Amino acid sequence: MTGVTTSEAGNALAPTGTLRATITFGNPILASRNAETGEVRGVSVDLARMLADHLRVPLKLHVLESAGKAVAAVEAGEADIGFFARDPDRAALIAFTAPYVLIEGWYLVREKSNFLKLEDVDTNGTRVTVGKGSAYDLFLTRQIQHATIERAPTSPAVVETFLETYADVAAGVRQQLGKDAAALGGLRLLPERFMVIEQAMGVARSHDSAAEVHLSDFVERVKAAGIVSEALDRHAITGATVAAPRTA
Repeated sequence: MTGVTTSEAGNALAPTGTLRATITFGNPILASRNAETGEVRGVSVDLARMLADHLRVPLKLHVLESAGKAVAAVEAGEADIGFFARDPDRAALIAFTAPYVLIEGWYLVREKSNFLKLEDVDTNGTRVTVGKGSAYDLFLTRQIQHATIERAPTSPAVVETFLETYADVAAGVRQQLGKDAAALGGLRLLPERFMVIEQAMGVARSHDSAAEVHLSDFVERVKAAGIVSEALDRHAITGATVAAPRTA
């Protein structure tokens, strides 16, 4: 962080002396938990640890089951930073960095359904299942005009809820939907994405205004140094793209 001392950045981003970061499992590209050991790992975990090391402060991970709960924790001051999809509905209370990873939102349907393209989804009588408070929920709530949006408790529960409620379409991260389709059978992805998600880091706007500057500087540094790309490779993540450098 050029021109900024470690103590200045630490005071802005971790005013309690500990960097408190939210980690969620709603997006398997970013984080996961080992079912046997309980270990939390993933790209977002690596970046949180790296930021804490840079600031020379301890790290406390707030592990939460959904993006909505992570947003609420940062807004309430229970955590300092989080890893979120950039969204205008969240931006009033959370200051986002430029994205560090780009991922895709896709639709999943039953193999024998009549849905063949994106335009088939937003029609009267169609029921679309999304994870409550997810980027897809926020985006589709703004975009969908005719279909009905129904919400699963979390993003990982989308396909299970979609099947249990006999909904028509499930919306989510392509990798998670594809994994579920392969495991369950009788399901297929529509042939193109419905959105690109800009995954970023975020800090509560209630923090010192310098916090946003320091966090944004950190994100640009790890992108430029190839650290994000290395993390994706290390965790065997495919289908995600490192975002381009910030232009302004």
